[in-house]
Amino acid sequence: MPKESETKNEPHKDAVKTHTDHRMDSSMEVEPGSGLKYRSAFGALLPYVKPHRMTFLLLFGCIFLAVCAELLQPYLFKIVIDDHLMIGNTDFSFLIMMCMFYLGLSLMNLTFSYLQNNLLQKAGQSIVGRIRKDLFQHISKQSMSYFDRVPSGSLITHVSSDTEALNQFFNQVLLSLLRDGMTLIFIILLMFQLDATLTLYCLVLLPIIALIAISFRSYMRKTYQLARTSLSRLISFVAENLAGMNLIQAFHQEKEQQAQFTDRNKSYLSANLREIRTNVLFNRSFDILGNLSVAFVVWVGGNLVLDKNMEFGVLFAFITYIRMFFQPINTITQQWNILQSATVSIHRIWSIFSITPEVVDVSKPKEINLDEVQGQVDFNHIQFAYQDGLPVIHDLDLHIQPGEMIGIVGTTGAGKSSLISLLCRFYDVRKGSVTIDGVDVRNIRQSSLHRLIGLVQQEPYLYSGTIVDNVRMFDESISREAVIRACEFVGADQLIGRLKDGYETRLSERGSGLSAGERQLISFARIIVFQPKILILDEATANLDSHTEQLIQAALLVVSEGRTSMVIAHRLSTIMQADRILVMREGAIVEEGTHTELLELAGYYEQLYLHSQGQTMNEAG
Repeated sequence: MPKESETKNEPHKDAVKTHTDHRMDSSMEVEPGSGLKYRSAFGALLPYVKPHRMTFLLLFGCIFLAVCAELLQPYLFKIVIDDHLMIGNTDFSFLIMMCMFYLGLSLMNLTFSYLQNNLLQKAGQSIVGRIRKDLFQHISKQSMSYFDRVPSGSLITHVSSDTEALNQFFNQVLLSLLRDGMTLIFIILLMFQLDATLTLYCLVLLPIIALIAISFRSYMRKTYQLARTSLSRLISFVAENLAGMNLIQAFHQEKEQQAQFTDRNKSYLSANLREIRTNVLFNRSFDILGNLSVAFVVWVGGNLVLDKNMEFGVLFAFITYIRMFFQPINTITQQWNILQSATVSIHRIWSIFSITPEVVDVSKPKEINLDEVQGQVDFNHIQFAYQDGLPVIHDLDLHIQPGEMIGIVGTTGAGKSSLISLLCRFYDVRKGSVTIDGVDVRNIRQSSLHRLIGLVQQEPYLYSGTIVDNVRMFDESISREAVIRACEFVGADQLIGRLKDGYETRLSERGSGLSAGERQLISFARIIVFQPKILILDEATANLDSHTEQLIQAALLVVSEGRTSMVIAHRLSTIMQADRILVMREGAIVEEGTHTELLELAGYYEQLYLHSQGQTMNEAG
């Protein structure tokens, strides 16, 4: 069954720090200008592009026809002026025919421009959607150690922002490169056809255009990065404040946080204005260059027309083409930041795809019949460490019989949750083995292993959806009647009956609106529905009041009946009725026995018990 720990945001009480706010590994960060090649970046997209090659072929054809239709329009004017008006031809039918032809070209341009955008959207959105799906699936298959290193916020950025940057590449950059690039080539060809000498004069401007583009490119990249960095810091600050709003209000820090937000907001405003000024300056530079080019063509071409060395229609078409010449150059250059952002995003996405899970199924896993599993659990002289040189569990040997309830206690960092993580195979042992009914968990398919084990944690995770959906974890094969029976079995039906829509009540994310005890009862109902052979409770009663704890303990007795159960608890009252209680300290079992036997030892357990009793009396007082 799905494990709530896979979505848990709180760190384990020992060395595990799931979803902690560490920085990403350097391998995950790729900055612009680091020598990355576009070819290698976009070459990674080829497997996703190949299924759409016919669509891209049609796209190329539509772009070709749309560009031809657009660029032939000025040539029509040249024909009308030189072959009709300038020679005094008064054939009105010829003008009507040219007008109809011009209208046809306009409609052709409109039609194929519409088709090219739809084809590109179809292919681009399909590619990005598939990448987003594969990325989410790949992340969900990673081992828990990966989530220890990489904060969830970074992963959200990859799934959302990086794929959106890729989406912008298909929507804007790719179309600009194809259409504007083809437009430039055709304009130059048409200009050569009109007048080769004047075209060569105009092409002298190309080095000047390249110089301006190169000069602005580096500065534009810096302004773009500065604006994105300022925005990222602003968003991060807002998210941090929203998460800790209760502390801010409790310590009256609203004014201080407002001042810090204002500073970050001003920084982003300044960076954004700087980026806008740079873009405006760049665009206006091209406008000035375009106007100077038109003035140059008018001066040179006008003299040629006056000397009767050039027809007036040719000059008119030439002026139109030289004006059109700068528009695609300007558009392509404006896509630089998006292209750069998409390149970085592709490298980030593929850096995730290149990561392989540390915990994987063996090539030939042991096929087990879930109905035949007895639930015997053995930890055979295991050793484990999250980091080399920092062992968490030292040569621990533990054997649990089918149907036995084991309580596990100890201070933070004793290795309690690590023991559970090894049984669930969130991590693999360094030495020794963990077995279920004599089968090493490393030889069991992970999907089967997770179906064997039901895990309830301190903060049960509830999803956006109905109560029925949350109990059966959106598994439609489980009937609504089975969900209701499970809720009645653990005593959750009374609280559900008080809700407005009963079992169809829609819960918000994390089940806000329900108390901690109510969320735990729903998580116990999950156990009944999925019928695991082994039950694990990891601090499941830590945040509950005494009355709710009694309800949960009653549900625990019902759920654990006939199942091998391992209960981690700070509150000793939760495990006092356990068949055996294990006392862990610094990764080893230091005491073992029933509650009465351990008190008679007058050892470490007795200290924990007296300490818990003292806390209870203080709370009562």
